Amino acid sequence: MKITGYRSLTAYHDWQRPVGDVNGVVESGVTEVPVLLLETDGGLTGLGLGQHAEIDRLFPAVEGADPRAVSTLYDSMLAQVFKSGHAGTTFGTIAAIDMALWDLKAKMADEPLWRTLGAGDRFVPGYASGLCYGLDDDAFARHYDAWADRGFTAAKIKGGRDLDRDIARLERVRNILSRNSDRPALMLDVNEAWNCKQAIRHLNEIEKRIDLTWIEEPVRRWDAVGHAAISRAVKAAVATGENLTGLEQYAPLFDARAVDIVQSGSIWGITHFHRVAMAAHARGLPVSPVAYNANPVAHAAAAVPNMIGMEVQDFGFPTGFDVDQQIMDGGIVLGDRPGLGILIDEAAIAQSVAGNGWNVRGGPHRRPRDAGLRLVPESRRAAD
Repeated sequence: MKITGYRSLTAYHDWQRPVGDVNGVVESGVTEVPVLLLETDGGLTGLGLGQHAEIDRLFPAVEGADPRAVSTLYDSMLAQVFKSGHAGTTFGTIAAIDMALWDLKAKMADEPLWRTLGAGDRFVPGYASGLCYGLDDDAFARHYDAWADRGFTAAKIKGGRDLDRDIARLERVRNILSRNSDRPALMLDVNEAWNCKQAIRHLNEIEKRIDLTWIEEPVRRWDAVGHAAISRAVKAAVATGENLTGLEQYAPLFDARAVDIVQSGSIWGITHFHRVAMAAHARGLPVSPVAYNANPVAHAAAAVPNMIGMEVQDFGFPTGFDVDQQIMDGGIVLGDRPGLGILIDEAAIAQSVAGNGWNVRGGPHRRPRDAGLRLVPESRRAAD
């Protein structure tokens, strides 16, 4: 069987609530889900999820190849863009193709991907999440109540701008999950919003009230020195890595002993996650994949020895998706459908409502113009 072509679709996920973090919130709760369909001459189609804007440039690296050679084809794609680099949308495209190749490999073997990858158990332990920054207090409580109803004993909340709010929300989640565990695991994700001194100061205050399991992305992703200083100064583990694109970007964090929980973004694909997990395992570190629509990397997470829990963000799936998995008993139960276990209804996708997606222009490098000290008098500001 050979790879012969590809098609692209855009599905939409209606979260039915505002979703986002300290850097931006999608109030509509509707986000786009790019879908790559990799075609073969044998009638099978591989499915990959995530942005793949560079598909025209990368497809020649896999065209005509046997899709079972996934690892070799992954390196072929990296070689294809060696001169220009593989970060950003290029790495996302590699991931979408990689995911489709793994889907095909398992379908050719007529088994679910978790079996192809060598997992012995279809259950993937998880922790509750949900991009909850934009929820008001009542909606926030209802959201985590629903996770507790499904047996979850661990949760991560979004914060980073208001310390008192973060502490209050961590305490509220602790109370909600206490019906499932005497000591639920609590995590805080600030999405790179702090600097090193802020992180240490804020975490010292949080740890007076909360037994925090980990702090996620406390400072910018490349700041190995800052992450190491935070890890030494606080009791909580430091988790980071979801925005790193390639093993070479993890090396400074490993060398500086700057990361305690090694993360990998699901949008970067299955081969990347597996390689990151093995690099972490060689250093005695646990790994945890960050969630994405339909949880495709759960199949790989089930098969690595140092996976401690996968983020789960929603109970539902994008419009037109039929996903062979269940979210229950505090994790993900993968099914027996071959490949990723995802079927799509192209007609339903074509009729779905367009979303605002993640086009909010925000990040820790952008601050409101009136934040902090005001150097111009109010009277002059009004006149201007």
